[in-house]
Amino acid sequence: MEHHGRHALVTGGGTGIGLGIAIALAEAGAEVTITGRDLTRLQDVAKDHPRLFPVQMDVGTEASVRDGIAAAAAARGPVAICVANAGIAEPSPFKHETLDHWHHVMAINVDGVFLTFQAALATLGPGDWGRMIGISSIAGVRGLKGAIAYTASKHAVIGMIRGLSEEYMGGAVTFNALCPGYVDTPIVTRNADQIAARQGISVADARAYLAKGNRHRTLLETDEVTGAAMWLCSDVARSVNGQTIQIAGGQVA
Repeated sequence: MEHHGRHALVTGGGTGIGLGIAIALAEAGAEVTITGRDLTRLQDVAKDHPRLFPVQMDVGTEASVRDGIAAAAAARGPVAICVANAGIAEPSPFKHETLDHWHHVMAINVDGVFLTFQAALATLGPGDWGRMIGISSIAGVRGLKGAIAYTASKHAVIGMIRGLSEEYMGGAVTFNALCPGYVDTPIVTRNADQIAARQGISVADARAYLAKGNRHRTLLETDEVTGAAMWLCSDVARSVNGQTIQIAGGQVA
């Protein structure tokens, strides 16, 4: 129960990586606010976990983020652990990229992280302990063909983490990024279905194609990312700050 008495907040906490981290934090004693646009989904997963608390929130809308986090803090205390996980992965070749789509990806993947961190930090007092984790991607440390907006957005998350770690250096709050490769989540399932339909191949072949994006050519499991997040939240990681932790089966960059 390492995090007993602490309030954690996980955006995109209803599925995949976000849900895995939220459950792990709850099992470690934290009171965990999970946010997302689909309130029914959040309520469904929270009903089986007494320390999960659903809050409907759209990270692409400033008022939704600020109001949602303020309400969560009023109910459960300062946000000591914040995992900015919500994001979208929508591939688009550069020649077909539109400014509207570019802005949409940036609004969710970059502005959403900015707003989440700023609102969470506002709940902390001087000297308060904190762990701020941004979920980036291997696309944040290398180029990803056919997904320029996504690649740029995940690079921006790492830049934000590095800047924040410098700005808050010397305090009790750390900032780090996790950079997973392809994880077996609903996002990968959707992408595999789209690839299969577009290229006329089987879903199994499409999943194998995505798995090749990881150095060991195997899709990651959610618990591999969850374990890294829990380590960053632990006291033994108190001097790990401004780092990008790559989880991709081998050296990436």
